[in-house]
Amino acid sequence: MGDDAFGPWVVQTLLAGYEFPGGVSVEDLGTPGLDLMPYVTDLEALVLVDTVRSGAPPGTVRLYRRDDLLKHAPLARLSPHDPGVKEALLTAEFAGQGPREVLLVGAVPETTAMGVRLSAALRAAVPLAVAEVLKELERLGQPASPRAVPKPPDIWWARPGGEAGTRT
Repeated sequence: MGDDAFGPWVVQTLLAGYEFPGGVSVEDLGTPGLDLMPYVTDLEALVLVDTVRSGAPPGTVRLYRRDDLLKHAPLARLSPHDPGVKEALLTAEFAGQGPREVLLVGAVPETTAMGVRLSAALRAAVPLAVAEVLKELERLGQPASPRAVPKPPDIWWARPGGEAGTRT
């Protein structure tokens, strides 16, 4: 869905360029709704990367802490591309298993139309989001280490024939 692939781009960029300590997991979770629950419970910290709605120009990177995310009631999910982050966090918190620290690194999309390419604005925001994730890991005492030999990010869905199921 166009710029909705921002999170996966950032994840693949991180995995290609950095190694992470044993307690850190870097994963592309898609848009799982309440299926997000296993990924948000019993954690010390959670860092999410996604597109966000905002009146700011496309490509603007915004940071939201746990309290910022939870201060407003969740909105109705209008499509499968609307993640259930608030719902999952509130459910985990209600069960006493929510993460102590939460940071959402969000970027304002230009388009979420059908397609597999990021807009130029979102492509330019990828390094900014990567830097924010790395800064947060450092703050949490879990710094990533640059790979001795970085590899190109595996943006498999943007390659010809890169639809789901053809990943190598």
